[in-house]
Amino acid sequence: MFSLIESFYILLLAGFVGFEVIKRVTPTLHTPLMSATNAISGISLVGSLVAAGSDQFVSQMLGLVAVTAATINVVGGFLITERMLKMFKRKERKQQ
Repeated sequence: MFSLIESFYILLLAGFVGFEVIKRVTPTLHTPLMSATNAISGISLVGSLVAAGSDQFVSQMLGLVAVTAATINVVGGFLITERMLKMFKRKERKQQ
């Protein structure tokens, strides 16, 4: 389908575009965007599990790396989202 050079070019271009898009996100939109990104990472986690269950050794190793990276991304994303949501909660005042 694509040669190695074309695939690398697409990866490089997608990384550049993604970096530019994320760099311009305002802090107000960061939490909803993180939630959407966590959902996408969950989908990629399912895909990487399928790749890890393949019969070929290379696919299994790449799937293992993808499972590890996607899991770290999902867990880290939820931790960051939870931390940001705590910043918006009202603090309870002590009654005297």
